[in-house]
Amino acid sequence: MILNGINAIKPVSAIHPKGEASSSPDSFPPPHRVDTFGGSVEVHWEPAPAVTRHGLLAYFLDFLKTSDTWTEFVDSCPLTYSSPHAPRKAEILATIVYSIPIGQRRYSHITALTGDAVVAGLFGVKTFRSEDSVRRAFEGANDEAVTAWIDQQMDRTFSPLLEQSWVLDLDATIKTLYGRQEEARIGYNLTKPGRPSHVYQVMVLAAGKLVLNVDAQAGNQSASEYAQPALWGWLDARDRRLWPTLIRGDIAHANEKMMAGAEERRLPYRFKLRQTQNVARTIARLARN
Repeated sequence: MILNGINAIKPVSAIHPKGEASSSPDSFPPPHRVDTFGGSVEVHWEPAPAVTRHGLLAYFLDFLKTSDTWTEFVDSCPLTYSSPHAPRKAEILATIVYSIPIGQRRYSHITALTGDAVVAGLFGVKTFRSEDSVRRAFEGANDEAVTAWIDQQMDRTFSPLLEQSWVLDLDATIKTLYGRQEEARIGYNLTKPGRPSHVYQVMVLAAGKLVLNVDAQAGNQSASEYAQPALWGWLDARDRRLWPTLIRGDIAHANEKMMAGAEERRLPYRFKLRQTQNVARTIARLARN
């Protein structure tokens, strides 16, 4: 616009609103101490630190100790050793727990942890154990006792959420295998036909995308009928007030046995149906009515 013969620049207004605030804080907290199983650790925040996989480990350990979660986790574990030279139960569990948040997905990766005495001390153990020790630890364990222990620990993480209204999603994931693993069978595998696999029958709390239970089965057991024993057992073991308001699944779960099981328990469900000729005729008939 023109103002008194001088070209005036009109201020540009913001057309788009600002997005989320930057993840980088304006100021970092002053040095402070957090508690671990190896004693207190002083934490210093820096604006441009070197990349480290230990990042927020001290805070995680502080939570495990303050909430008494780690003590209960170790004490209730059904692992037992009779040899005085055997590893401690806490060392085995610390090795497993530490390997997960730093991104390790195979037993062979654990070998890289065995020389890390500093982080092991934060867990309150002398050393991390080798992959062979971790493998052997659960080979002779009682399957039912280990399953009950895992279920108990899982319940601690999400049981308060089940007291709210929630939806249960059901799904099956194919895990392609390349080694000689137990129950590696050839079954339905869209991406790698003819390749042995495992099937993970998964139960998910929909709103939180939280996995409540996973039943690992042979690769030729991808049908929903193989998921139903674990599903109904998981629900029947809980008080009715903790049940979902609805269960959902894809076409694989839309079968008579699954729907009958839900109706016997008076549990609402929603499954996708294959649009066969009979289904199309039924839909058309209902639309006319």
